[in-house]
Amino acid sequence: MAMARATSGLQYPERFYAAASYAGFDGDANSTFKALTSKFSKESAAILYGLCQQATVGPCDIQEPNSWKVVEHTKWKSWSGLGNMSSTEAMRLFVKILEEEDPSWYSRASNFVAEPVMDVQMNHNSTVEPVVVNGNSFETKTIPTENGNLTETQDKDVVLEGLGSVTVYDQWVAPPISGQRPKARYEHGVAVVQDKMYIYGGNHNGRYLNDIHVLDLRSWAWSKIEAKTGAEALESSSPVTFSPCAGHSLIPWENKLLSIAGHTKDPTETIQVKAFDLQSSTWSTLKTYGKAPASRGGQSVTLFGTSLVIFGGEDAKRTLLNDLHILDLETMTWDEIDAVGVSPSPRSDHTAAVHAERYLLIFGGGSHATCFNDLHVLDLQAMEWSRPTQQGRVPVASEGLGVVVSSYNGEDILVSFGGYNGRYNNEVNVLKPSHKSTLQSKMIETPVPDSVSAVHNATNPTRDVESEFDAGQEGKIREIVMDNAKSEPVKSKGEPSNIHLLATLKAEKEELESSLSKEKIHSLQLKQELSEAEIRNTELYKELQSVRGQLAAEQSRCFKLEVDVAELRQKLQTMEALQKELELLQRQKAASEQAALNAKQRQGSGGVWGWLAGAPPGQKADA
Repeated sequence: MAMARATSGLQYPERFYAAASYAGFDGDANSTFKALTSKFSKESAAILYGLCQQATVGPCDIQEPNSWKVVEHTKWKSWSGLGNMSSTEAMRLFVKILEEEDPSWYSRASNFVAEPVMDVQMNHNSTVEPVVVNGNSFETKTIPTENGNLTETQDKDVVLEGLGSVTVYDQWVAPPISGQRPKARYEHGVAVVQDKMYIYGGNHNGRYLNDIHVLDLRSWAWSKIEAKTGAEALESSSPVTFSPCAGHSLIPWENKLLSIAGHTKDPTETIQVKAFDLQSSTWSTLKTYGKAPASRGGQSVTLFGTSLVIFGGEDAKRTLLNDLHILDLETMTWDEIDAVGVSPSPRSDHTAAVHAERYLLIFGGGSHATCFNDLHVLDLQAMEWSRPTQQGRVPVASEGLGVVVSSYNGEDILVSFGGYNGRYNNEVNVLKPSHKSTLQSKMIETPVPDSVSAVHNATNPTRDVESEFDAGQEGKIREIVMDNAKSEPVKSKGEPSNIHLLATLKAEKEELESSLSKEKIHSLQLKQELSEAEIRNTELYKELQSVRGQLAAEQSRCFKLEVDVAELRQKLQTMEALQKELELLQRQKAASEQAALNAKQRQGSGGVWGWLAGAPPGQKADA
């Protein structure tokens, strides 16, 4: 049995006490809060103070101080806002927030705190018996529930078809992993492409990562990918080198991995979409159009057809979000969606999935002080929110882990990696769902309860309060109930009963086949009608384009005619002015000619009378 020496880091509650001591909690509340405000912002200091009081003292039971005592009122508000949060949860959140505020705290604190060293069994768990079939061993683990109890191991069907196959149904197992394991982390991106699970980035002790690793789901072997930049990037993108990030989403698309959003050391104003080419191992930034959402991390990104549905998250200012956006991957255009109904409260680190190619399911997540376990459904056709009742199984107890769906020998399997549950994790676990049960989706209507309790957030109560319905509100909400319909074994009661049963089953089979045949015929008819409609649509579109072209030509001709008319009007006005000027000149000429004629006549008559009177030439005769 192979054994190894490994340092696991301080466990709870020791890790919390080390963090509290590092932050400056020394027993004196006043000096402690002053020490906190000297190291952290007032908001972070108030959160840490409230969480420490909740973890060490319990829920706040003191009266609200006067509002003019600003410091005392701030401390009381932070503590009382945590409600009945458990001590363990408060410890965990205290350490998490400290790691976000001061990523290097543990390395500094470790100089004064001895870190325990424990024996770790390689690929086996000494507390449970491994499943051994045909010489291959798998570790069977029990998963803790929310109240701390362990689920009991149940008898399951075991099938083994070679090295690396999953052997146990409906139970998480640890396969034999080879290769260099990635660093333990959480809030990483994870995706499956062709029987390979890729992980990118994440958070380890408050430090963001940017490494890429791949796990072969057939050989269960880890390998690291050395990313590079170069000219192999997309035409509409530019090659870049990416900074470490966490809280992003990794989505497989064509032969690439899309990394959407995420927390970085130097955040951008809007969400960035990055692409990793699996063939060239090249990163690039994709250009998007439209109004991009604000930068964030911890959001959910779900592939729906050729679009990505983005919901919630936490922005760079630690404000929780519940907005809804869609990115069309064919046009790379953003669109903000204003869905009807009551949307989920602002949250991050939740889970999302598409059901029946129509419904977006949002589950869990948390605020700065509360973890949610509610389920919300968005009808992606009607864009309407609803709240279903839920019956869920116990998940792998961890925060920020990555879970993907893959297949082996034609059967679906769930593969999980990493997470944080008091310590950072780099384990791989696999679950193969049993085919003994069938999940049936039903749409029912259930009256809304008279009141729904609200969950308060110590740092941002206006955004984190989950008051989704007012008290006394009546109405109905659509619900999707996941029923685990277990089939009962059929007991034989003699040959006649078997014959009758076979006849009944045969009749049901024939009826189902007949119904299926009718549905296929109806489907073909619908497809034919759809094809004809598309052809008509194409023809109408061409005709519309032709009419638009003719209209544009007529508009152009009309414009030219209007220009010609304007020029003619201008020429006509000019001719009228010239006509008036000509008439004036003609009148002036006539007047001049008349004056000259009169003068000539006067001159002629004066000469005759002067000669008769004996007047010398050049002188006028006296009258």
